[in-house]
Amino acid sequence: MAKEADAPRATLKAFDLKRNTMMIALVGLMIVFQILIIFNAKGNFFSPTNITNLIAQNSYVVIMAVGMLICILTGGNIDLSVGSGVCMISAIGGILMVEKNVNIYVAMVICILIGIGIGAFQGYFIAFVRIPAFIVTLAGMLIFRGVGYVLLGGFTIAPFPDEYVRIFNGFLPATGDAGTRMTVTMTVAAIVCIVFIIAQASSRYRKQQKLYAVESLLAMIVKMVIICAVIVVVFWLLSQNKGIPIVLITLGVIIFVYQWYTSKSVPGRHLYAMGGNEKAAIFSGVNTNNVMFFAYTNMGFLVAVASLVCLARFNSAAPSAGTGYELDAIGACFIGGASAYGGVGTVGGSVIGAVFMGVLNNGMSILGVDANWQRAVKGSVLLVAVLIDVQSRKKSGKSTKGIFGFGRDKNPEEEQIQAQPGE
Repeated sequence: MAKEADAPRATLKAFDLKRNTMMIALVGLMIVFQILIIFNAKGNFFSPTNITNLIAQNSYVVIMAVGMLICILTGGNIDLSVGSGVCMISAIGGILMVEKNVNIYVAMVICILIGIGIGAFQGYFIAFVRIPAFIVTLAGMLIFRGVGYVLLGGFTIAPFPDEYVRIFNGFLPATGDAGTRMTVTMTVAAIVCIVFIIAQASSRYRKQQKLYAVESLLAMIVKMVIICAVIVVVFWLLSQNKGIPIVLITLGVIIFVYQWYTSKSVPGRHLYAMGGNEKAAIFSGVNTNNVMFFAYTNMGFLVAVASLVCLARFNSAAPSAGTGYELDAIGACFIGGASAYGGVGTVGGSVIGAVFMGVLNNGMSILGVDANWQRAVKGSVLLVAVLIDVQSRKKSGKSTKGIFGFGRDKNPEEEQIQAQPGE
């Protein structure tokens, strides 16, 4: 009898509510907005058009949040220059594609190379000269924004070639009736679900082979059923509008690659090692300078990708492009569970944080909430997320110094490498 009574409790524990708190909060937030929007006769939050807009409006946040997470993992470092980088790269892309009529693919490669270049420029001073990341990226924020304004001359460049806009702002299938759109969309949904189930099952098997602790089979099945149901519903809603946004495929590739990199590769685990205890990582043979340099170079690359996405979405390059993007990216990471002291965080968590921020923006906009109140609400959510992190560290006896890379008393996350053996 005792074992039977403990079974549900064990299943609940295995499901790990703590790790899924943000997912539960996200679902709850969406339900609350749905109720408020219907009550105020503002439409339907879960309408196919709004779901498509939600994906398009927050694609840049997801892309930059993934890059920001890499920087934060190295020890709570951030990049304040990403919004200004978007402005400058967008200006360069506009000049090349619209004014100079450069081939769009050549222009895209140039923009990506420039993004990598500005990331490496900042990474050099942070990693090898050892200037605090906060200072270097603050300087970058001013430099890149200034260069962007100079290049644009205070004017907006538009419109962009239709072929370029379709690359990031188009839909699959590009043509066809509602039946074709439904067939293609739901087929993709089925493939995504199958790949997800296989990945979860194989991950569980590998962990069992290595004698790692795993969630119960029932808990895993429940989780897979819920996530697959969400995938099917979202893709069904997309099929009722224009189909699958191409930018969603771009996001899927980025999330998959970086999730694998941070959790399965040795260089990815070095990020956690450095964020947990840089000195210990050095003694273990990790070249922390190279790790830091990679983090910011990679951030520059993802800023360039986000810039190309923004150019296609807005079909213009404007001096105001990228304003406040750095705050959205940083907020998404911390809301998604990244630690302000480094060494803790996942790509999936950052994506959930970005979606959470997007749902807040979208829901409050539909309800007609004043833009200033929207900023206040987002700021409050961010503060609560960091406060929870700080309080949890106080309970576990960890140091609370060293936020944003200005040094620390002692190792804040030494156990993280062992706690995440390749999830």
